[in-house]
Amino acid sequence: MSRLTHVASGPYAPPAPARELTAVSADGARLHVELHGPLGDPAAPAVVLAHGWACSTAFWAAQIRALAADHRVIAYDQRGHGRSPASPACSTEALADDLQAVLKATLAPGEQAVIAGHSMGGMTVMAAAARPALREHAAAVLLCSTGSSRLVASATVVPLREGRLRTWLTRRILGSRAPLGPVSPLARRILKYGTMGAGSDPHMVEACARVVHACPRKVRHAWSQVLDLLDLDCGIRELTMPVEVVVGTADRLTPPVHARALAGALPHCLGLTELPGLGHMTPVEAPELVTGKIRTLASTHIPAAHVEESA
Repeated sequence: MSRLTHVASGPYAPPAPARELTAVSADGARLHVELHGPLGDPAAPAVVLAHGWACSTAFWAAQIRALAADHRVIAYDQRGHGRSPASPACSTEALADDLQAVLKATLAPGEQAVIAGHSMGGMTVMAAAARPALREHAAAVLLCSTGSSRLVASATVVPLREGRLRTWLTRRILGSRAPLGPVSPLARRILKYGTMGAGSDPHMVEACARVVHACPRKVRHAWSQVLDLLDLDCGIRELTMPVEVVVGTADRLTPPVHARALAGALPHCLGLTELPGLGHMTPVEAPELVTGKIRTLASTHIPAAHVEESA
């Protein structure tokens, strides 16, 4: 995906990676991976970033820019998104396979990292919860604006009372095959209403709109079907490492009810942060807070002994 589809300046412009590589998933799907920061410094903690539905590595631009000063940051495009080619295999198992492939391709045996997942990226972590690679490499996890099941039924994108009509309309909207078209004033207003808080700055809306509009409509539709049928409730209990949860109180796609359910079911939940007035795009809407939580998780939970052994 050309970087020209993203903002070209400011905190949400994707920084140039120190290195790029391709990770190959279990079914042969090829995943674009970016490595940022001091790659040759074994004392720099590792962070892995998994973006959400219809996004790309560019979604994490603010976190990458801030963390790369003293962390080794690994960001990858989910299959069909960004610069990862589309694949007919769209499933939670594929998401888990892909994350496992990225971890194996970028981390040394036994090396641990903080894994942060936003929306479908958080669902990816839940899908991979029982995978050996996640258990080996995840020192701690940050789940941003995500849920494990009943996504369509609980979404509040359609301003109606919860019920079959709202679910039916939401399914039609989220699963639409229509092209999003250019990023116009109307497109920004629609995206802001559906995915961001009312107080989001225009530059935040612009950055998110450019990322989302760059996603091919066939990919967007295919993954919407997976999210519609999502059921990862069992995966929550498999996330035995320390996990922190973040959600915006105005999130229409994964409302706070999901974050509260996650916090109540996780075996080792460090806490739930509800951000007043913020929407679904928490890493963009609250970049310093999300970056700070990743940094704290890394400094607290990545074993210093492993860093010394790697030196």
